[in-house]
Amino acid sequence: MNINPRSIFQFLLCFLVSSSLLAQTTSIKKSPPLSEAPPQSVGISPERLKKLDAMLEESIKNEELPGLVALIVRNGKIVYHSAKGFADVESSKAMQKDAIFRIASQTKAITSTAVMMLWEEGKFRLDDPISKFIPEFKNPQVLQNFRYGDTSYTTVAANKEITIRHLLTHTSGLGYGVIDGDERMRMIYNKAGIIDLYTTENISIGDNVKKLAKLPLHHHPGEKYTYSEGLDVLGYLVEIVSGKPFDQFLRERLFEPLGMQDTWFYLPETKALRLVTIHRKTDGKWEGFPTTFYDPNYPITGAKRFFSGGAGLSSTAKDYATFLQMYLNGGELNGIRILSRTTIETMMQNQTGNLWGGGKHYGLAFGVVNEKGIAEGGAGSVGTFDWGGYFNTQYFADPEEKIIGILMKQTQQISEETGWKFRQMVFTLVDD
Repeated sequence: MNINPRSIFQFLLCFLVSSSLLAQTTSIKKSPPLSEAPPQSVGISPERLKKLDAMLEESIKNEELPGLVALIVRNGKIVYHSAKGFADVESSKAMQKDAIFRIASQTKAITSTAVMMLWEEGKFRLDDPISKFIPEFKNPQVLQNFRYGDTSYTTVAANKEITIRHLLTHTSGLGYGVIDGDERMRMIYNKAGIIDLYTTENISIGDNVKKLAKLPLHHHPGEKYTYSEGLDVLGYLVEIVSGKPFDQFLRERLFEPLGMQDTWFYLPETKALRLVTIHRKTDGKWEGFPTTFYDPNYPITGAKRFFSGGAGLSSTAKDYATFLQMYLNGGELNGIRILSRTTIETMMQNQTGNLWGGGKHYGLAFGVVNEKGIAEGGAGSVGTFDWGGYFNTQYFADPEEKIIGILMKQTQQISEETGWKFRQMVFTLVDD
């Protein structure tokens, strides 16, 4: 029997496309994609919006920042989208509204979403031990004694296994290397060659996670909140459970369905010129940030194999607003359901008890404003969820007022106040 190679190729292509489509589910709810509208049409004061714009303009004029992109959405309508200053000071390249930023820890919410998509499919329980899927995490150890002279240490057996829930909530006891608050952990992670942010080196997340699994924990799982590389571990979990590279899973199951065409671990050549330079200020002048424990040329150079679930993505203000709007819609956008409304309700609940203080609790992907946060002022309604990134990006979304605020910057080692001013002023815009 003669088999036409072209027919085989067409069959495989159809199979792959159909498999991807079968993974998506449509929704009877058909919330439209984000679109622009006059502020007053959705109850936003145009006059107060001008004051907010003037505040951001002043921050550029006074050289508090080299450049920024700000975006505000209400009821699914973009009422403010502005680019100010420079994307690259040295070349005088003007900032554009579609500029691409390294969003660092804003990646975590996207990774958590991917985890919960698989959870909805019954692939695991939240309280399953991670060692069920990554055996290297079996029998975790907690740091007991540390010797500074040679970085040797002793450990005691952890009193329980690390679970998927622990990893989602930063209560696993894992650390975060260079940015860890414990000097001992920074030294241990550095000696082991753990990658904390992202890399241009030829290494996979699986390689990194397996090394991480051999290191001691800060504390027994579930006993404290310690910001960690847990979401990098969960990115690898997504690969194991789905059978796909993490970047491919996100592209097929989240970014393409939502229309997030500008969100990538590594930018296609056609988008690389839109990447904003990381800036710092030296002797009163803006300059590009040098190579430190990360390469600022990421995400446009290197081996392009490392898909950090905790910090690896780059995106635009509009793409990230699209992602947040899906949450405000109860898990759906444009007729495609990403998560169930009931799943999102679970994700927003207090998952860490009293381990997080102040005006917010921590859920399964976000910090969430509570009653105390309302009393402090300027945070949004109860249930407003938020986070930010290492390079001075931030977001918040208020389910009650249906407001999204995004402020994208790309700086390190500077102190400035646009973050709290922007958020505080956004919630004063409501005029209905």
